[in-house]
Amino acid sequence: MGLNHNQLVLSVIIVNYNVKYFLEQCLCSVQKAITSIDAEIIVIDNHSSDGSLEYLPPLFPSVIFLVNNKNIGFSKANNIALRHAKGDFILFLNPDTIVNENCFTHCISFLNTAANKGAAGIRMIDGSGKFLPESKRSFPSPISSFYKLIGLASIFPGSKYFNHYALGNLDNNKTHEIDVLAGAFMIIKKEVMGKINGFDENFFMYGEDIDLSYRIKHAGYKIFYLGETTIIHFKGESAKKQNINYVRMFYTAMNIFVSKHYSRVTSFFFSLFIWLAIAIRTFTTLFSRIFLKMHFLNNKAENSFTQSLIIGSSEEQNEINNLLNKVGFQKIILPAVDSLKNITQCPSAKKLFFCVGDLSYSEIIHFIQSAPNYRFRFHAKGSKSIVGSDSKKGSGETKAG
Repeated sequence: MGLNHNQLVLSVIIVNYNVKYFLEQCLCSVQKAITSIDAEIIVIDNHSSDGSLEYLPPLFPSVIFLVNNKNIGFSKANNIALRHAKGDFILFLNPDTIVNENCFTHCISFLNTAANKGAAGIRMIDGSGKFLPESKRSFPSPISSFYKLIGLASIFPGSKYFNHYALGNLDNNKTHEIDVLAGAFMIIKKEVMGKINGFDENFFMYGEDIDLSYRIKHAGYKIFYLGETTIIHFKGESAKKQNINYVRMFYTAMNIFVSKHYSRVTSFFFSLFIWLAIAIRTFTTLFSRIFLKMHFLNNKAENSFTQSLIIGSSEEQNEINNLLNKVGFQKIILPAVDSLKNITQCPSAKKLFFCVGDLSYSEIIHFIQSAPNYRFRFHAKGSKSIVGSDSKKGSGETKAG
């Protein structure tokens, strides 16, 4: 990685909790993205029980692994890693992401152009290629939060009024000054993190990114959304969105935020809207579980006949085939192709396995946004797993040999 131990340009910090295969693929992409940067990667594990610490360190000897003896939450874990970080820029990155080769250099170059550019987020898509609206956000207000919670923001995604929280009126593919960073990808100047004293550890999970953004802006720095470069955030790996406990945890965090930063009157109305919306969301979640169960059963029946296509060189195709054979993958495998342009040779393909070697992450990310009729799986050449997620609301899929 070409490390300069006196001073690094970038420190990448990743909090891990029981997602070792997604993190494996994330680290493979991060290593490719830092080849031209003096950088370090710090993984802090929140007492995972899935064998992460036995599995990952031997595969990534250059990565710094820090270990907590219990799950202390996202904010505390990031603060511990931050104290070890040596970079001028700090990237807080989720483990269920895949980054493209140029996104770090793009972000650093942008932030370096002005002293008051304090932090940046990035354009994110889910594992099916769909844009994630939380990539760019405004600070929550009682009315915008209420519209989001009851679903009006989803019904009118481009509305400045109904979807103000996700800044739906702003072009997803351009750069904009925004209010709130998305916790999955936050690149921040280290001097800024020093001035605001890191994360507020009262936030165990959720809301800490909004609070951090608020304090960055209050310190006089600007935050930007960079829409010209894209990463994948699988997001649905743990299917939190359909969990009532998730709903309560998320909106409890919102209450902590508004109580901390807003007036007593605004906080009162905000809390009123939030608890009303929680009641509505809890009711709709119960029905959505039934729908998702039916959807899962239908997909399970459909998946037994899925025709799958492997994209990569002959060596890479053999690597993926060997992994699939080890896990007893029974679906129909079509003749493999060596490039994205040759996918059309197999019109019956429904599921695509990408091997990142000769193919780049940038090429794959560009392709999946324009190919909505496929399901995608990702494997870095030389890694031991395959990951993917067909919906930000569904459970992710992993295979490992």
